[in-house]
Amino acid sequence: MKNRLAPAAIVAASALALAACSGSTSEDETTAAGTTAAAGEVTTLTIGATPVPHAEILAFVDENLAAEAGIDLEIVEYTDYVQPNVALSEGDLDANYFQHLPYFDAEVAEKGYEFTASPGIHIEPYGVYSESVASLDELPDGAQVAVPNDPSNQARALVLLENEGLFTLADVENPTIFDVADNPKNIELSELDAAQLPRSLQDVDAAVINGNFALEAGLVPTEDAIALESGEDNPYANIVAYRTEDASSEALAALVELLTSDEVRTYIEETWPNGELIPAF
Repeated sequence: MKNRLAPAAIVAASALALAACSGSTSEDETTAAGTTAAAGEVTTLTIGATPVPHAEILAFVDENLAAEAGIDLEIVEYTDYVQPNVALSEGDLDANYFQHLPYFDAEVAEKGYEFTASPGIHIEPYGVYSESVASLDELPDGAQVAVPNDPSNQARALVLLENEGLFTLADVENPTIFDVADNPKNIELSELDAAQLPRSLQDVDAAVINGNFALEAGLVPTEDAIALESGEDNPYANIVAYRTEDASSEALAALVELLTSDEVRTYIEETWPNGELIPAF
């Protein structure tokens, strides 16, 4: 891996990475989103990722597996869930690795992205966290609970709370905070950007926090969550996204193969041994 980039440097770094990519081959060869470089040459892929755990997994691949596969990863870090898909659509990235499949599907449907998703790489179980109570049963009447504000993650959070018996939801495919049907504790749901949820804990009674942002904030889901989503039959596997026009890229195929390798499975299981991350392959 050439470098690990701060969010403020995203635009400039992406441009430099793409320039380096194009400069590493002859005029009649294309890298990354096109065909792979000739035998013996290295193809650079610029891939966007959230810092934890996606960029960490990519760094492991880059440092230990990528060279033998003929690829080099330029990792651009993002701290939100919007810009990685924008950058991919605009050609600043060759791929991104930060989102689960339902979020990907919702983004493609809403914004018309012509993207393709890889098979699942890993699952980050959602957790409910609190600084004031030790269990959901202890939440007071009228407790304020924060949930993500984007549709797919909000639905996931609400289903977790329903499964934990906090309230019941209307029978709709993707419930929102307006679809709470029976609310015996008069829970007040507030919407926040997913990245802001860990910082909200001092202001709310509880918050449902995405796995990657929990890890970034130093929370250990299996120890700190007062309720934790099951990994069994979990549809929220995180995937690699790339432009559909690049589906024949040998470099992207090599990246996905590495991310679903036994070596990456072992890395995930040893780095997050308590089920904070679960391999999805």
